[in-house]
Amino acid sequence: MRYGIAVDTAKCMACYCCQMACKDEHCGHDTALSKSQPMMGQFWIEVREWERSDSSRLTKTATVATLCAHCADPACAKAAKNGAVYKRDDGIVIIDPEKSEGQRQIADACPIGAVYYNEVLDIPQKCTMCAELLDDPNYLAYLGDPKKFKKPRCVEACPNNALMFGDLDDPDSDISKYVASHKQTQLEPLAGQETNVKYLNVPTVYLAGTVYLPKELEEVAIGAKVSLKADSGESWEVTTNYFGDWIVDDLPKNRQVDITVELAGYKPVKYTAKTDADHYVDMTYLQKA
Repeated sequence: MRYGIAVDTAKCMACYCCQMACKDEHCGHDTALSKSQPMMGQFWIEVREWERSDSSRLTKTATVATLCAHCADPACAKAAKNGAVYKRDDGIVIIDPEKSEGQRQIADACPIGAVYYNEVLDIPQKCTMCAELLDDPNYLAYLGDPKKFKKPRCVEACPNNALMFGDLDDPDSDISKYVASHKQTQLEPLAGQETNVKYLNVPTVYLAGTVYLPKELEEVAIGAKVSLKADSGESWEVTTNYFGDWIVDDLPKNRQVDITVELAGYKPVKYTAKTDADHYVDMTYLQKA
């Protein structure tokens, strides 16, 4: 048994239900595995949002519910003294609230900032994956259906099924099948590490633009073909919409991309762009062939 959570960022709508459910469960009382989470300043699961754009012409947002990744080889455990951080047999990483007192380096070691330091209690704190509930035999009654798999509160609260919980060691479990059939995009600070929180469909970078007919017509080009080819050999093809816009998202980072714009009766336009960041690359004006 290896407990895990899959975070599908494509389904997250930034409703903050997971974040509020975590607060509801862990604020105001201690458990066998953790001290009370402060109402302010800590988010054991945090909905992190940012704008994606380098131009006012096209702006997208990204939303990633971020929590302790429960790493296979936790940096926080390496930084801890006296066994203050340990990994359970089910893969959940726990910070002992007694042994960790005064060990600020545990919080500092987390590469994704998912471990917080409680200045009042002088201890590091983080997501427990609601292990205290998973260990509670009476928690099934709370769920109502005794056949239903126990879930952390954040997973229960998600109305859009952007969070999934289950046994990662069971290839036939719902979570294992879901992870296997979707794009895994590990958080960059955790690159190369095995974690029990699986991030799916985290956006990388996009290229976008707008295609116009000749300037004197003052019209956008609808249905123009835009072809992209990266120096890695990968290629993509889209057509412009009713606003003349095109966009290709989830491109590989740090590539040079050749872009060709084509529309019947007009000369093709070619230019290059780099995927070092999200880019609105150009406003393209076509000329008659």
